[in-house]
Amino acid sequence: QVQLVESGGGLVQPGGSLNLSCAASQSTLEYFTVAWFRQAPGKEREGISCISRVRRFTKYAASAEGRFTEFSDNAENTFYLQMDNLKPEVTAVYYCAADRRAGKCTLNGALYDHWGQGIQVTVSS
Repeated sequence: QVQLVESGGGLVQPGGSLNLSCAASQSTLEYFTVAWFRQAPGKEREGISCISRVRRFTKYAASAEGRFTEFSDNAENTFYLQMDNLKPEVTAVYYCAADRRAGKCTLNGALYDHWGQGIQVTVSS
């Protein structure tokens, strides 16, 4: 069982940046597909980005292209979501997720077995 713990959320002004972290209990994180999702109040969960096993493939939602970057540090068993030029509409609870599935990664949350507890990100002046 992989345990995931998010950190780095909080309140930021429009145009600001945040770097979310997801620390995994699994020492072989590079063999997991890892991803980020978010859920705003009253809305469905939305996939943001993912990186495939062995880090060969990365995918972003259209809403994240150019402003969000996902990357991983396998030595630290941690992966990150760097978010720049933030806008109020991205306010949500952000979740990291992982799965052993091979092949290209997906933004379909139903296919991920391991989830963090979620962390609040609020963009407001």
